[in-house]
Amino acid sequence: MMGTGYQSLTTMLERHVFWCPWDEPGLEHLHLLQDERGFLADGMILRVIDGHPLRAHYRIRCDPAWRIKKVELDLPESGRVPIRVQADGNGGWLDESGEPIPLLDGCTDMDISITPFTNTLPIRRLELKPGETGEIRAAYFAIPEMEVRPVQQRYTCLEISAIGGIYRYEEVGQTERLTADLQVDADKLVLDYTGLFRRVWSGG
Repeated sequence: MMGTGYQSLTTMLERHVFWCPWDEPGLEHLHLLQDERGFLADGMILRVIDGHPLRAHYRIRCDPAWRIKKVELDLPESGRVPIRVQADGNGGWLDESGEPIPLLDGCTDMDISITPFTNTLPIRRLELKPGETGEIRAAYFAIPEMEVRPVQQRYTCLEISAIGGIYRYEEVGQTERLTADLQVDADKLVLDYTGLFRRVWSGG
């Protein structure tokens, strides 16, 4: 599934994780690799949204500090144009032709609406200690619309242990704000996102 530019170098970490939506048909398979360049997340999602089947595929490349470098997002057979963007990890974004995307200026993180994986990115990047809070500006990728917009989000570390932790996620500046406590494993991958996602299988 990995094309040119995505070949793994020396693998230092490899995870396979399956999630399903909380109360709808669907399944996601995440393949996460760590190498000398950082981290590569490759996810395939099968969902039913508003009564219609949907397949989504994403690839996210991050540097060793979990700063986003490249995002590829596709809805095969949907007729929608795939998204291909690059980031500098400090809030600057470029489209596929290399042109700046002013709308996303200041977005240090990202959030794909139909996967819990992207919650891992700010959790790992911020490295919050219990009781600490971090507010971020994220590029929000809405599915199935394939629209991108900036959003403000807040993460608070509630608890950390040798086997994982709990983080509170909050939307900021929204009329109807979503707040959820995310249980994560030792690699900061979501185990339980009440009301939205739950882990159904973990491999190597």
